[in-house]
Amino acid sequence: MTEQELQNLKYPIGQFVCPNTISKQHIESWISILEHFPNRLENLVNGLTDRKLDTVYRPGGWTIRQVVHHVSDSHHHSYTRFKWALTEDKPIIKAYYEDRWAELIDSKFAPLDMSLHHIKAIHFKLVYLLKTLSEDDLNKSFIHPETNSAVLLSYNVGNYAWHSNHHYAHIENLMKRKGWI
Repeated sequence: MTEQELQNLKYPIGQFVCPNTISKQHIESWISILEHFPNRLENLVNGLTDRKLDTVYRPGGWTIRQVVHHVSDSHHHSYTRFKWALTEDKPIIKAYYEDRWAELIDSKFAPLDMSLHHIKAIHFKLVYLLKTLSEDDLNKSFIHPETNSAVLLSYNVGNYAWHSNHHYAHIENLMKRKGWI
């Protein structure tokens, strides 16, 4: 497999590119993606056998099961980061080792239902919150310790809409390559 083919598997929809100016329409579109993602994901993986769930989406990548559990963990962190930024002045957030989390027993072997239910719940809470944010709220930020840079909440809305579609595409593309859909 060439480096370009591997990159295409790793970033099937490309990397997140945030517009220079984030409009109200961008925010509304991204919120809509976040609102509908849990059901789209559940419909995509519904009925997959354990053998299929334990198939990696690319060489050196995670299994479908690990991807779903990762989304649950990651979006839970994102929700907390929004709350911190809304209630504190540019808080320094806690980073985590997502690769290590994906190797824990719950990520590797647990039933998908627990994370699918969690994704539904966390997205319900997140979308409810995001729909109430003012422009001033969206301009609040948190500091990511890995880059030591401020992350605007408006950017984070787009980043997590992209993150949803990014991992959805990992699973969907694998399923298409395998002839499962």
